[in-house]
Amino acid sequence: MDMVQKKRAGYNRTLMLSEDDMDSFRKKLLFANSDLSIGNILNKTICCNLFDVLDRFPNDFVDLLVIDPPYNLDKDFGETTFSRMSDSEYLEYLDSWFPKILRTLKASGSVYICGDWKCSSALYRIMEKYTIVRNRISWQREKGRGAKTNWKNAMEDIWFGTMSNDYFFDLEAVKQKRRVIAPYRKNGKPKDWEETESGNFRLTHPSNFWDDISVPYWSMPENTDHPTQKPEKLIAKLILASCPKNGVILDPFLGSGTTSVVAKKLNRNFVGVEINEEYCCWVEKRLALADFNKNIQGYCEGVFWERNTANLQNRVNKIKIKKENIQKNCLFSEAK
Repeated sequence: MDMVQKKRAGYNRTLMLSEDDMDSFRKKLLFANSDLSIGNILNKTICCNLFDVLDRFPNDFVDLLVIDPPYNLDKDFGETTFSRMSDSEYLEYLDSWFPKILRTLKASGSVYICGDWKCSSALYRIMEKYTIVRNRISWQREKGRGAKTNWKNAMEDIWFGTMSNDYFFDLEAVKQKRRVIAPYRKNGKPKDWEETESGNFRLTHPSNFWDDISVPYWSMPENTDHPTQKPEKLIAKLILASCPKNGVILDPFLGSGTTSVVAKKLNRNFVGVEINEEYCCWVEKRLALADFNKNIQGYCEGVFWERNTANLQNRVNKIKIKKENIQKNCLFSEAK
């Protein structure tokens, strides 16, 4: 494969692969003819067409399915393309693989499937056919082209379903820390919020509307050249809510690898399937980088922070550390 390197701005942190990277990371991949037993596929990237392995996966080994299929749009994915279909054809396409991939899910498992407004109704219909539909999450994409004769498309949906009424959901793990604009006190003390050096904050229950997600862009280290990359913070919410620690997550349309990378950062097991070999090598490089950096933008101290507030808290923490170091140095000097 000929690697064509794009020219990047000096501060551009988009992931890049060299020829040596490709050769190295390709060796870590599994392929369609690989052994697909549980012990061999855990924490692996399988480079192949999903339909080549769909019937060979083990049954009932997955706690969480995170599915980001091609939307019903004309889209170029490098080595492959997806062509827009009629609504009925797209539903048939979903039905050709969705019930088969559900076979991998435990009875207590959950599934999330992503889409835009055009294909959301088809996603609901396929979910309703085979799962218990629990909710529809709408998340705000601040990216997107404007339109002169229509509303700008700045939202996407994620449908949430389970296989039974006995399923895992960790509410506490996905609460959001929001800034309190009008703090209310009772008997002079904060009511349902806390007062900190960086401001007043309240832990709130997560809703099905998410307006705190930043789509990856060129100055973020998680960014790749994938045309439809999902943010790590978005996937982290799904994983923390619906997969127990050391559980197993399967992503059958892995793309640039966000699901696998976040699973690793959050101490979950993962299996990913992706047809594009270069994308698979992106995944492996991101996984290697996760050994040294487990940060997820907007998630720190075990809490999801409202947009533009986590950095404020980080700055306060750095100031505290700096003050402590100065005090230690002073005490050390006095002792001498």
